[in-house]
Amino acid sequence: MSSRRALDGLNFLLADVKGCLGPYLGVYLLTEQHWTQGAIGLVATVGGLVVLAIQAPLGAVIDATHRKRGLMVAGLAAVAASAVAIAALPVFPMVLAAATAMAAAGAVFGPTVTAITLGVLGKHGLARRLGRNAAFDHAGNVFIAVLAGLVGWCLSQRAVFCLVPLFAVLAAIAVLTIPAAAIDHARARGLDRDADRGAERLSGWRVLLGSRPLLVFAGCVALFHIANAPMLPLVGQKLALLHNGQETALMSACIVAAQLVMLPMALLVGAKADRWGRKPIFLAAFAVLPIRGVLYTLSDDRAWLIAVQLLDGVGAGIFGTLAPLVLADLTRGTGRYNVSHGAVATVQGIAAALSNTAAGFLVMAAGYSAAFLGLAAVALLALLVFAAAMPETAARSSRAAPPPVTASRLERPRWT
Repeated sequence: MSSRRALDGLNFLLADVKGCLGPYLGVYLLTEQHWTQGAIGLVATVGGLVVLAIQAPLGAVIDATHRKRGLMVAGLAAVAASAVAIAALPVFPMVLAAATAMAAAGAVFGPTVTAITLGVLGKHGLARRLGRNAAFDHAGNVFIAVLAGLVGWCLSQRAVFCLVPLFAVLAAIAVLTIPAAAIDHARARGLDRDADRGAERLSGWRVLLGSRPLLVFAGCVALFHIANAPMLPLVGQKLALLHNGQETALMSACIVAAQLVMLPMALLVGAKADRWGRKPIFLAAFAVLPIRGVLYTLSDDRAWLIAVQLLDGVGAGIFGTLAPLVLADLTRGTGRYNVSHGAVATVQGIAAALSNTAAGFLVMAAGYSAAFLGLAAVALLALLVFAAAMPETAARSSRAAPPPVTASRLERPRWT
């Protein structure tokens, strides 16, 4: 019980750590440092490329290490140092280096928290626990968005970055309150002792490439993030240019609007994913994304843009909760859960990084509406591919779900 409460606090505080450094950085660089959209996109791209290079190796490290708590603390220290560096010297070389280090360190958080969760609970009640993790993450995002908006309004946009070290310390305390003995490191990497004693042995690396559903899922994730990653930053930039002096407050309003929807969505998904299945719920996340892209082009009114951002809460709330669960379904019994998580995150990082740069230059060439319509077209493609090619992965669907890989399948994976 103490470990589960610590997970609640950890997810809440991690959202606070990351929330100060996400979309606020782009708005700060655009309005106070007068960077171009292309330069801002370049910083995001370099950080994304570094992350994609380390995601799969990082997953292997998380699978292998019994020091998952220490890994989290190291990542928190790096993010805190990066935030201080950006606030102290916001010139291009420093921002590029700090943002890259921040992105690399931030890549530790999501998969490590999920691995710790899996190590504490195993597969029993995992859907509900992941929903709870996501709900506390969204609650933290709401809290930090309001706090950052107040700090930016009353002090300065630069002062927002000074919140990061405080919340990094609190998050480190939260993760260290999870007893080391409470984490079963075999379960944390996806070995299913309850199902098959033979499955305690690791599957070969070919199990990842031999799973057609895993490859389809990775492709759909890439398309989703090509469409989704630039939307909030572009909305924030658009609002900042139209309402000078209200940049931080308006960005906070966009974040709060989405997070208030994500929180109940995460709880709903956690409660219903086992009963309804993964695919029908995931289809809803893919369906709202093209609608959102088109709606952004209909008006420049700030109330309208913030209202449309509510749809982000539906899509991201579902995606953030279900993606780790689908990966757990697909890799159960292999011992390669975190490697697969890292591989899919690598694909996601490539998509997001390149999309941010492309969207920035598209804005400069054709305007914000053209960029949003282009992103909506990619989102529609993602919906069609997911609907046609992705099977149901919940254990209740024996016809569509791929079977778990056991020791007898190590050399010849048969997920086709």
